[in-house]
Amino acid sequence: MPEIRFQIEWPDGKQETCYSPSLIVKDYFTPGHAYDLQDFVERSRTALTIASDRVRAKYGHGCGLAMGQLDTIELRATNYEQLQESKVKVIRFIE
Repeated sequence: MPEIRFQIEWPDGKQETCYSPSLIVKDYFTPGHAYDLQDFVERSRTALTIASDRVRAKYGHGCGLAMGQLDTIELRATNYEQLQESKVKVIRFIE
């Protein structure tokens, strides 16, 4: 399966590189676009779950790295929930 990484910027300016075992994230994110925090988390949840399911269909088990990435995103997002107009920017895809 083609894997991909996507670089993001959190509301405080910190950048992070995220992992997906599938290119499905390209269907949910656009480089250069800033998403409302909850929208970003929901899109991440959907895309990474689909990616893990694709791994399950091919190899018989889900992708622990995708689910771990989702856990990290959900945990980090809690740091910004209290901020008004929290946005997460998708900087680029790294293939």
